[in-house]
Amino acid sequence: MLVIIGLVIVFVSIIGGYSLVDGPVHMLVQPAEFIIIAGSALGAFIVSCSGYVLKLSVKQFLKLLTGNSPGKAEYLELLGVLNALFSKMHREGVISIEKDIEQPDQSPLFQRFPKIGKDKDACFFIGDTLRVYLTTGNAGELDKLMGIDIESMHEEKMLPIHNLGRMAESLPGMGIVAAVLGVVLTMGKINAPPDELGHAIGAALVGTFIGILLCYGVFAPMTYKMETMAIERELFFRAIREAVAAAVRGSSPMVALEYGRRAIPLTFRPTFLEMEQKLKSGG
Repeated sequence: MLVIIGLVIVFVSIIGGYSLVDGPVHMLVQPAEFIIIAGSALGAFIVSCSGYVLKLSVKQFLKLLTGNSPGKAEYLELLGVLNALFSKMHREGVISIEKDIEQPDQSPLFQRFPKIGKDKDACFFIGDTLRVYLTTGNAGELDKLMGIDIESMHEEKMLPIHNLGRMAESLPGMGIVAAVLGVVLTMGKINAPPDELGHAIGAALVGTFIGILLCYGVFAPMTYKMETMAIERELFFRAIREAVAAAVRGSSPMVALEYGRRAIPLTFRPTFLEMEQKLKSGG
């Protein structure tokens, strides 16, 4: 939603300001220029991607428009599900959580926390880590394993971001290409009346305008937003890492949760009292 609001503000500000000085808005509507710029940029983007990265790019672009970053509610649910797992491990032994981590989508424990239960990546991250501990009983390498996993997930998310950023940087150049083609057409009308010639020159310059606008007003901000979302996601998994690492080291469930809570960014970090109330409510 914020992406759409921001884009609306960008276009309303530019077109509104242009209109205030009696700029002819119809002159900005140049479908041929837009096709040249957008089509060539898209083609270059596809050339720069492998099939794997292209699929990732589509997936992350859709998340940009429809997905939300984790907030306090998600972090509280995360602490809730971790507390349920750690408490069960503490009371009944590590083997007691085997069914929960094997099939989190069918686990009554995870079903009590729908936001986390629907987050397959988080469920697999928690489950795979605890499964290793359940199988080997060795907690020594788990922190390092989780660090490798987080780094790998972050690098994967950055691949399409880098490619989209490069495409954004190419848009002003594609705008110049469209403008040059417009100038070529204009030169063919060099003997035309001044008003027709002026219209052709104006239409050619719109190509440069479109390229710069799409770069700095649309795709570059989207790239920065995607990068921000990737970092926020990494912070979410760091909180899981700290809590799980403390739990398998032998910390009590509450102390392990406190490790996780302290790893939550300050803006979204619940107070100890808020966390305690969430745990007491059982949801």
